Amino acid sequence: MTEKLILDGAIVADAIKEQLKARVEALSKRGIIPCLATILVGDDPASETYVRMKGNACKRLGIDSKRIHLNKSISTDDLIDVILQLNADPLIHGILLQHPVPHQIDERAAFEAISIHKDVDGVTALGFAQNAFGYAQYPSCTPAAIMAILDYYNIKVEGKHAVVVGRSPILGKPVSQMLLNRNATVTTCHSKTENLAELLRLADIVVAAVGKPSFIQGEWIRDGAVVLDAGYNKGNIGDVDYEACLAKASAITPVPAGVGPVTIATLLKHTVDSAERFALH
Repeated sequence: MTEKLILDGAIVADAIKEQLKARVEALSKRGIIPCLATILVGDDPASETYVRMKGNACKRLGIDSKRIHLNKSISTDDLIDVILQLNADPLIHGILLQHPVPHQIDERAAFEAISIHKDVDGVTALGFAQNAFGYAQYPSCTPAAIMAILDYYNIKVEGKHAVVVGRSPILGKPVSQMLLNRNATVTTCHSKTENLAELLRLADIVVAAVGKPSFIQGEWIRDGAVVLDAGYNKGNIGDVDYEACLAKASAITPVPAGVGPVTIATLLKHTVDSAERFALH
């Protein structure tokens, strides 16, 4: 039996962060500390955990993290006012609005208020468009993490058939665009797709981004496929049936310690990228 390649995201994330250390130190010598502002609206426990993890990751690398915790009853207009203040603050290099937000908030309007120069999470429509054309400074972090994993492990994308399951504007759609820009043939599937299993059996590369635990079944995966699981569900369960897919795949990301750590490392990288760009002006 061919040895399976476990795509260890922790190793990839460590490599990214190791490269960032010297860049952060160089900025520090110039009196510039990269700073990420994280906005949390309400008291969702999972969101609080994510924001805390991002803050801790910043601290370990010498990046400042400014946490703004807002009442869950805040209006869209008041949230946008906070974002505009952060846009205008020269000491803030990146802005992250933790989602989901409470139901009364127009999430898209809030995202669009973020300056493209500080949209380090890749959530604006302009950032999405730039990604489609292949020149986004800050593509959505999870799609960028997936591409980073493929690159780190020297997995060929060009000419391969990639099937992406999920079409969210910050994951499924942008990763489809990034794969297409790298000359893969891409099929994007979603909740209305017919014959999903048959399509997946044609895939050289599978990206699972559907938000349903253990949704992708092992018998849907062709022998030797590369499986990237971008899902994270309760109980540390991804979107693929890991053991069953492991039996068929040539390479697979685990959950946890797969795409997740690389997503956070990518967010840190984008924040440092932004700080360096601000330093040039």
